[in-house]
Amino acid sequence: MCGFTGWYKKSHTKKDIKTLKKMTKTLKYRGPDQKGYFIDKNILLGHRRLSIIDLKNGIQPMTYKGYTIVYNGELYNTNEIKNKLKEKYEFKTTSDTEVLLKGYVEYKEKILDMIEGIYAFAIYKEDKIFLARDRVGVKPLFYTKINNNFLFASEIKALLKNKLVKPIIDKTSLQELLSMSPSRIPGSGVFKNIKELRPGHYMIYEKEKIKIKRYWNIQEEKNKDTFEQAKNKIESLLTDSIERQMVSDVDIACLLSGGLDSSIITAVVSKNKLKPLDTYSIDYEDNDKYFEKTKFTVSRDNKFIDLMSKTFKTNHHYKVITQQQLAKYLKEAVIARDLPGMADIDSSLLWFSKQIRKKHKVILSGECADEIFGGYPWFYMSEVRNREYFPWLDSIESRELLLKPELRKKLKLKEFMGKEYEKILKEVPITKNKEEQIYKNLFYLNMTYFMPTLLERKDRMTMRAKVEARVPFADTKLIEYLWNIPWEYKFHNNQEKGLLREAYKKLLPEEIVYRKKNPYPKTHNPKYAKIMTKLLKKSGCHLVEHGSE
Repeated sequence: MCGFTGWYKKSHTKKDIKTLKKMTKTLKYRGPDQKGYFIDKNILLGHRRLSIIDLKNGIQPMTYKGYTIVYNGELYNTNEIKNKLKEKYEFKTTSDTEVLLKGYVEYKEKILDMIEGIYAFAIYKEDKIFLARDRVGVKPLFYTKINNNFLFASEIKALLKNKLVKPIIDKTSLQELLSMSPSRIPGSGVFKNIKELRPGHYMIYEKEKIKIKRYWNIQEEKNKDTFEQAKNKIESLLTDSIERQMVSDVDIACLLSGGLDSSIITAVVSKNKLKPLDTYSIDYEDNDKYFEKTKFTVSRDNKFIDLMSKTFKTNHHYKVITQQQLAKYLKEAVIARDLPGMADIDSSLLWFSKQIRKKHKVILSGECADEIFGGYPWFYMSEVRNREYFPWLDSIESRELLLKPELRKKLKLKEFMGKEYEKILKEVPITKNKEEQIYKNLFYLNMTYFMPTLLERKDRMTMRAKVEARVPFADTKLIEYLWNIPWEYKFHNNQEKGLLREAYKKLLPEEIVYRKKNPYPKTHNPKYAKIMTKLLKKSGCHLVEHGSE
């Protein structure tokens, strides 16, 4: 995994090269192992590398016959693509970068229909830049056009190191941040004039013009499979995804919470690994004393982790974060994310990733299972599903109360959010079954808003810690198949993710298979609230009663 920057302009100076290096340096956490630059008459490219495949030879930027690539990601079908190219091309490395570059030389944008993986990349040749992003948005790519300058980077902070790019927060920025954060509008970089290339899209910059095209989307097809056939297909697709994502020249590890999703990944990896698998979990100081069962957080993880670790003989590492550490990492988490995020949920993952990095730099994680299998309450609880607008955002009134009356009137947060909600629903493929359409709307909302939020969090926090996180549930073959599976299959036995449970019930202990979903763990210790109150007072904030002006 890596990070890259690019700056297209008609001519450049030594000062511009220094600026590019400053931009690239902001991404050193994404790529601590190597750095490289490509300077040509109209283009400046910078790259930072976290070496996972072909540690010695996969250096970037990489050039072949006038084409130069900077790339962040991992291809999971490298050998398949390579074998197709071998008749015409020789390969000097075993890196997926070389395969992607020569694949583009041969197939141009059609290579995007062939590759499988997580990626963002840019390829330059003769005043033309081709940029693309993976189908579901695991890897980031931001850009901006200012007069004759076109700039792009893996993170916003890299763009802001260029004096041409101003960190302007306008009315639309405030509306987006205050009404929808931590979610972002697809394609938005929040700051004025900064945009993000949407997942499943590619871009061509040529002759000072931008052309963007969507190369992937889910397709509406009639399901012909019985529940039993669907169950077997799900097991085949997901297991294949997990096994392909084990490819690495360094040792891999898994996150393990004892929940269904991480347990499936752990079980499959363990069965395919010659030596014991290292697994990791996070908990909070004194959570055993303060844990309170809620409607959504029904149990603590430890006994389920122990069961999985014992069953599959993993080498498990329990990591326990203190309340002081949780607060300490808040600032760095915001810096890593470039924008307001999920507060302590971000800071804990950042700290956790740094603990993992002491021994591993590649992990597999269970993100995206709930989005595609229907694991969240808004899929199966009518009172949540029937909320106005985005079902996971039920705090718009509370958010408005944070504002002075004149700002509420000017920003109109609820109206803004409503327009964005209607806009995204217009993209959803239409099905003839009205009941199924409800669930497909939810699926699409999750895929375009909620899932990218979690993937962004995972990417920023792990990469800040110099760790590559892979997410087997974000496999597009799996997503495409699940789109056309009836909701009754997914909610088999009236249980969230019932189809997934049935698909893996022979592999996992019964207690794991039927364990109710728990969210990512949070602190229950009142000490954290006291620490945060003290920090807020120290920063000059005036704490008032909720709803006070």
